[in-house]
Amino acid sequence: MAIHSVRRYPDPVLRKVAEKVTDLSVELCKLSQDMIETMRAARGVGLAANQIGVPVRIISLELGLEKESQPLVLVNPEIVQLTSEETAEEGCLSLPGFYETVKRARQVLVKAVTLEGKEFSMECEGLLARAFQHEIDHLNGILLVDHLSPVKRQLFRKEYMKE
Repeated sequence: MAIHSVRRYPDPVLRKVAEKVTDLSVELCKLSQDMIETMRAARGVGLAANQIGVPVRIISLELGLEKESQPLVLVNPEIVQLTSEETAEEGCLSLPGFYETVKRARQVLVKAVTLEGKEFSMECEGLLARAFQHEIDHLNGILLVDHLSPVKRQLFRKEYMKE
């Protein structure tokens, strides 16, 4: 297992639409372990594979709300249902130090496949629903800044890029 560097905005791999996984291989399992280690080292709650430079449809999540929380790794995740909206602050490992309030669905129904090849389905709300939406956005080449108004996006580019 290895900790990878998290790709930062404006790295082009963050804009790539990740490829669907067709083979649950040993390499994919290794990648998932690397993602968990990288996510934990960066103190994140989620990570998409393209954030470490591998544009395939796999995400890892770990909210750490329970003392003995287990990370969740999902292959080819998709949101199949959204309900009501809420606004909350978000950050992103690919945009260190940047936080902004974003409107997202309060509840989602997610479908995916586990690393063992089993179908996965989960209805969730709150932080977990927000994390799913954020990471699946990454798989689709959508970044946190894409949820900003045009004026805020322009200000972001001006301020963030001068660092």
